[in-house]
Amino acid sequence: MEYTKLGRSGLRVSRLCLGTMNFGVDTDEKESFRIMDAAKDAGINFFDTANIYGWGDNAGRTEEIIGNWFQQGAGRREHTVIATKVYGDMHNANDGPNREAGLSAYKIRRHLEASLKRLQTDHVELYQMHHIDRSVDWSELWGAFETAAAQGKIGYVGSSNFAGWDIAVAQGEAKARGLLGLVSEQHKYNLLCRLPELEVLPAAKALGLGIIPWSPLDGGLLAGNQRRKNNGGRRSGDTKRLEKHREQLDAYAAFCDELGEPEDLVSLAWLLSNPAVTAPIIGVRTYDQFKRSLRALELKLDEASLKRIDEIFPGPGGEAPRAYAW
Repeated sequence: MEYTKLGRSGLRVSRLCLGTMNFGVDTDEKESFRIMDAAKDAGINFFDTANIYGWGDNAGRTEEIIGNWFQQGAGRREHTVIATKVYGDMHNANDGPNREAGLSAYKIRRHLEASLKRLQTDHVELYQMHHIDRSVDWSELWGAFETAAAQGKIGYVGSSNFAGWDIAVAQGEAKARGLLGLVSEQHKYNLLCRLPELEVLPAAKALGLGIIPWSPLDGGLLAGNQRRKNNGGRRSGDTKRLEKHREQLDAYAAFCDELGEPEDLVSLAWLLSNPAVTAPIIGVRTYDQFKRSLRALELKLDEASLKRIDEIFPGPGGEAPRAYAW
């Protein structure tokens, strides 16, 4: 397994991050345990989750499964860099008017305590804001995170789905308080979604954040699954996206055939080739999917291959601000 530092922190994490969003939804506890055991055996030490995973009235179930896995034997918790999130509605009537999605010192304290209880641990290595809440002052948020860190309940703070300017503001406010600030940004980034290259990736690179891409296969479109199955059983929105990108996806499939490599692994290898990327999140549903994903680490794309991929999936036009201000 390959490891790298998470942003400008001293924390070393695996180059693949195990996504757990399907645990307790499409993947039962037994299969979830099997996947996490295999991840540990493969050297993956970076697990991502969120308090809302399980969804709706079942929110929190994913964290519970991970917590139960930690209790299956010595070394599981110690081996794992666990990342969870705060922002969403946990469907808890006791939250009263504070049930609504958003951020506050109240929610950070209350939801962190609940996550720790479900995870059966006394701390998380990375606590992430699932979304930005621009209605809340950063003094309140950094104050809450600073308190949680001083109590030993969190190691580092990360963001998710932030704009480049949100990252800049957050880091500026953290610096004014003498804090390390954000160490990571979890963002949708893949061959069909390259807009983050315009602002988010340059901001993260300049301000010391590691990028953790979610949806690296864009819901399976970049794995060739929907195209080969003629989109059978998919949602109408997915059908429209498939038809919109069919020409690109067909060209990509032909290119991958030339390489002799499957589309999903090439998509992951492309992300891993970007120095701004810490670890793509592999949100697998089965053990077999997990085992297959590991080979992406062995696949190295040369300059000619990267150039061809750029031709098939053009980027947004260059890094900011040179793409539109010169």
